[in-house]
Amino acid sequence: MFNLNLVGSRILELLETGATRSAIVDEIGQKFEVGRDVAESDFEEFIESLKQHHLLEDAEPDGHH
Repeated sequence: MFNLNLVGSRILELLETGATRSAIVDEIGQKFEVGRDVAESDFEEFIESLKQHHLLEDAEPDGHH
């Protein structure tokens, strides 16, 4: 089981829509009223957590999963 907080939930929703990293960071910063550096850090930590739990794979160099 993997629990998400509000930030993680929103990041996952945006990932599912195909939003870019930059767009997700902007959205998180605005929605949760945090600076871009905090939003970037939260994004990176969340992505690493997904990878550690084998819920997200790195894209192949040619852009395919």
